[in-house]
Amino acid sequence: MGTEIRRLNVLEGSIDPRPFHQDWQYRLMASDRKTVEFLVEQMAGGGTVSAKAMFGEFGIYCDGKMVALVCDDHLFLKPTIGGRAFAAGAEEAPPYPGAKPFLLIDAEKWDDREWLAEIVRITSQEVPAPKVRTKRKSG
Repeated sequence: MGTEIRRLNVLEGSIDPRPFHQDWQYRLMASDRKTVEFLVEQMAGGGTVSAKAMFGEFGIYCDGKMVALVCDDHLFLKPTIGGRAFAAGAEEAPPYPGAKPFLLIDAEKWDDREWLAEIVRITSQEVPAPKVRTKRKSG
């Protein structure tokens, strides 16, 4: 019963005090394209950075490798040894239900272009290249 009451309060417009990633039934919005464009611009020094829309959210790619997700206007970086060391103390959280934890990059770091570019470069170097898909024969 307590969960149902909290859910009704969220739908009525009151704000749930918990961080967004602690209870996925309270997610209310998708990411804003302007946020993603800003992040891509800030990360550009790390390599060839681009974004791709994925189910209302965005994947961020560096040199053809997916290095991050933007979900609910929060930046989640794929966890790597170098990335964890560079972002010492960064919280880890799943970007969507059922996902493994990613590094949750605090919005205060978004304005530091050099820092973002460097962590994206480090992550891109450690993330494996995407697998090449083979076409299936029809018939």
